Amino acid sequence: MYLCRSNKLKKNMLILKYIAENKEKVLAGLKKKGFDGTKIVDDVLEQDAKRRSTQVALDSALAELNQLSKSIGQLMKEGKKEEANAARQRTADIKESNKELEATMKSAEDTLQDLLVQIPNLPHESVPEGLHAEDNVVERMGGIVPELGEEALPHWDLAKKYDIIDFELGVKITGAGFPVYKGKGARLQRALISFFLDNAREAGYLEVEPPYMVNAASGFGTGQLPDKEGQMYHANLDDFYLIPTAEVPVTNIFRDTILNEKDLPIKMTAYSACFRREAGSYGKDVRGLNRLHQFNKVEIVRIDHPDHSYQSLKEMVDYVQTLVDKLELPWRILRLCGGDMSFTSAITFDFEVYSAAQKRWLEVSSVSNFESYQANRLKCRFKGEKGKPQLCHTLNGSALALPRIVAALLENNQTPEGIRIPKALVPYTGFDIID
Repeated sequence: MYLCRSNKLKKNMLILKYIAENKEKVLAGLKKKGFDGTKIVDDVLEQDAKRRSTQVALDSALAELNQLSKSIGQLMKEGKKEEANAARQRTADIKESNKELEATMKSAEDTLQDLLVQIPNLPHESVPEGLHAEDNVVERMGGIVPELGEEALPHWDLAKKYDIIDFELGVKITGAGFPVYKGKGARLQRALISFFLDNAREAGYLEVEPPYMVNAASGFGTGQLPDKEGQMYHANLDDFYLIPTAEVPVTNIFRDTILNEKDLPIKMTAYSACFRREAGSYGKDVRGLNRLHQFNKVEIVRIDHPDHSYQSLKEMVDYVQTLVDKLELPWRILRLCGGDMSFTSAITFDFEVYSAAQKRWLEVSSVSNFESYQANRLKCRFKGEKGKPQLCHTLNGSALALPRIVAALLENNQTPEGIRIPKALVPYTGFDIID
């Protein structure tokens, strides 16, 4: 079961209060994300009213019990045995009826919890209207698209020609979507990982090496559960999930944590293998490295003050741009429309690089601000010197995901002599051409 019951309703009380006080604004935001929230919001408010009325009844019963408890002793002192016994019977009746009230309360709280975790994050006001990828807005572009001749090959043919990636061998060992990298192909993977980690470290991110499996509480905390349960690989015996991104374990470092305000922002980076079932993916867009079940990625994560998180978002987007510039790849940045955003994101910028042989754009990074949505589920807070704890903002981004970066590098840099390696990568690969 994905829902960890240790994440009690109190973690969602803030969003519940916001929904109750801003129903129409919430419905408009959900609609912008392509989510019809009419019924679920009404159900939430109905269950909340039930919870609150039950709480009033329980409080009233508790007050009466306290009064009866005091009166019984006094009645006995006064010799009023019959009245004391009547008070005892009334106490027993109240305790019995309280069992029903407590069961009603638990049912309402459990139902509320189940409903609240199904409601996606609300989009930032700057998120464009739209439901599909075609509605995304191009923010800016850079780099030069290479002119390749008609004889140019897609990366899956180049991988076979130079014997650097074996897709068929991966099928034999595991299945489709699990390629085997060989020779300079394997060295290119290792070079890119080191290149991305070194750049992140130089930009002030602390490198960590997280587990590749997480428990259900971690998946719930960052919002992969319950929303993406069907897309995650699940180790049933131990109830662990293989991570779809290092965002999950790294952000969960701060679950159930109160940070010092002076320590914000916290900047961390991690390399990990990533595992995604990609159920329902098919067609020409999944060929080769375009869509894999296992791939490598370097992630950057920030835990930030709400007043600073959008400045941090800008810094993260600018930083990822430096990476694609150093790799000499043509790129563009998209501001995603509401309907193309993830369940947990308040705003997302996607990076795409141009694949000259495939003649299309390939997504290589998403940089997102989740505002307090994840922090509310994680109970990740900060406290100033005099203030009470308040929720942090969480942000993350791919910096970068390897498969489509490799696809574009192979295709865009193919020459009659071999595949040229960008200058910035040569110190990491130890070679300047794949031949």
